[in-house]
Amino acid sequence: MDDDDFMGRALDLARQAGAAGEVPVGCVVVHDGEIVGRGWNQPIGRHDPTAHAEIMALRDAADRLGNYRLPGCTLYVTLEPCAMCAGAIMHARIGRVVFGALDPKTGVAGSVIDLFAESRLNHHATVAGGVLADSCGALLSSFFAARRGRTEVA
Repeated sequence: MDDDDFMGRALDLARQAGAAGEVPVGCVVVHDGEIVGRGWNQPIGRHDPTAHAEIMALRDAADRLGNYRLPGCTLYVTLEPCAMCAGAIMHARIGRVVFGALDPKTGVAGSVIDLFAESRLNHHATVAGGVLADSCGALLSSFFAARRGRTEVA
């Protein structure tokens, strides 16, 4: 499998989040070519502001691998990580982050700031953005367009 394939798996999870009424973001953690962690946005359903797709996938991977450190893993997420998720990614020692759509409002892999390039921090993941960006962005755009439509009717 390649980056597009793993991002496709993350998109499947994003669709699951959207179907549950959550912002459609999905994430997988990969180790040695195998998905070891899966997550999708769940803050509304779980009443948990930390239940972002990345956090859920990191928790799943850490549980499966039996370690809170995840060196040698790659994290694929459909939307550029926020500051909270970037911090968790760094603490987990993820080696590589691949994201789909840019997040110009809260993205910290270059959109607002680039925490992954901050030299004063002690861990640095390599970052690649724009993988299946059109598909990832379209899913988010259609979700918010539908939500605005419901809000106007209500």
